[in-house]
Amino acid sequence: MLQSCMYYKISPVALEKGKSMKFAWRFTVAALLLILGFVGGVFVGRFEPARAQDEKEFPLLDETVGYIEEFFVKEKPSHTELEYAVVRAYLQELNDPYTFFIEPAVAASESDALAGRYGGIGVDIQRNEQGEFVLYPFADSPALRAGIREGDIILSINDTAVDLSSSMDTIRQALRGEIKDGAGVKLRVRNIAETEEREYFVQFEEILIPSVIWRTLFEDESIGYIKITSFTSRTPEEFRQAVTELRESEVTALVLDLRGNSGGLLQESLTIAGEFLNGGILSIERRVSGENELPDVAGGIMTDLPLVVLVNNGTASASEIVAGAIQANGRGILIGQQSFGKGSIQRIFTLSDNSSIHVSTALWLTPTGQTLDGQGLIPDITMIPDENGRDVELGEAIRYLRQQQG
Repeated sequence: MLQSCMYYKISPVALEKGKSMKFAWRFTVAALLLILGFVGGVFVGRFEPARAQDEKEFPLLDETVGYIEEFFVKEKPSHTELEYAVVRAYLQELNDPYTFFIEPAVAASESDALAGRYGGIGVDIQRNEQGEFVLYPFADSPALRAGIREGDIILSINDTAVDLSSSMDTIRQALRGEIKDGAGVKLRVRNIAETEEREYFVQFEEILIPSVIWRTLFEDESIGYIKITSFTSRTPEEFRQAVTELRESEVTALVLDLRGNSGGLLQESLTIAGEFLNGGILSIERRVSGENELPDVAGGIMTDLPLVVLVNNGTASASEIVAGAIQANGRGILIGQQSFGKGSIQRIFTLSDNSSIHVSTALWLTPTGQTLDGQGLIPDITMIPDENGRDVELGEAIRYLRQQQG
């Protein structure tokens, strides 16, 4: 994904009426709406949006701000709240569910997830029925080594009390930070089953977020199983490790599980698709300027074994690119349910306060030219999910691969 910082410096717009108006709030709205006059684009390097040609391009807004400032009796939003609201409103008017705005704390978490690693203490956080924040430390995490136990309730962070009014985003952000000597977080906790309070200082370390799970199948150890939960910057490295270990186990067939994989990074998904192919087209990208075929570079590391890809209606975006490339090139078959059908590509732009916007910049098609937006991939073998929770898709994949093995 291309990340670009966009910053706008706009001259204030004078209002003719309401001399008693608070200038700061008025200027915020008028200045922000001038942004709506630019025509967006994506450039590698410096990005300069076109400025609105006429300062009076939004006269209705100008009038509305005047009336609100002079007569509105309740509390008005802060500068930041207003700015975020205007940006959201603009993006919503584009009528694209995949073009949207994200505030800084959520944008930081998203960036960490896509990177597959972050600086932190290695815990999952959940709210219990009472609204308390409960910690679940990862295996071999700095939190676990420091003494944090599963079921510990956060009472304070760096001597600041945590209560029911605290937000999950704020808590998550406080438990992450830069990895450097002495950097960490002070936690006061009480286990859910105890009354004694305990205090720890936990140092920040690099926490890895796995995106690939692999094993040989219990039902048939000659069949390898790889599940990709999302496409992060670490996925290709993890995938290669999975393939190496499965080949050492002498598997003779493979199941690739993309069920519930809602996507991730485009380039990493193309890399994974290419590992299954020995030449051919990975995908077709359609932009305003035209269509562009994305060819595979021959020499993937998993081009030989019989292959089944498991998909369902949670298989979307980048994972559909992988499944679609495998199906269209005849490399393997799809088993499961019709995929979600997200056929657009987004780029993430980081704004000046570390918030971000996702912007749809292209559509992608399968190598055969099939448009998937709103349609999805049709499996070669369609399976209805079992009401009792049995994994019938995996069972059918085993049956099919055994037939292929002879």
